[in-house]
Amino acid sequence: MPFTASDIIKLILAVFLPPLGVFLERGCNADFLINILLTILGYIPGIIHAIYIIFKF
Repeated sequence: MPFTASDIIKLILAVFLPPLGVFLERGCNADFLINILLTILGYIPGIIHAIYIIFKF
């Protein structure tokens, strides 16, 4: 699967606002809620989870 411009935008958003990057990729589901929880508990785990969700095939 090629790397698109929307992936770059989602990656940038995932670094600054991890839940927003996950929301744009998956919508409002369990992944989004998990990411909100991880971001509240620690910013870095939220970023890691968001990047994982964005690049998961």
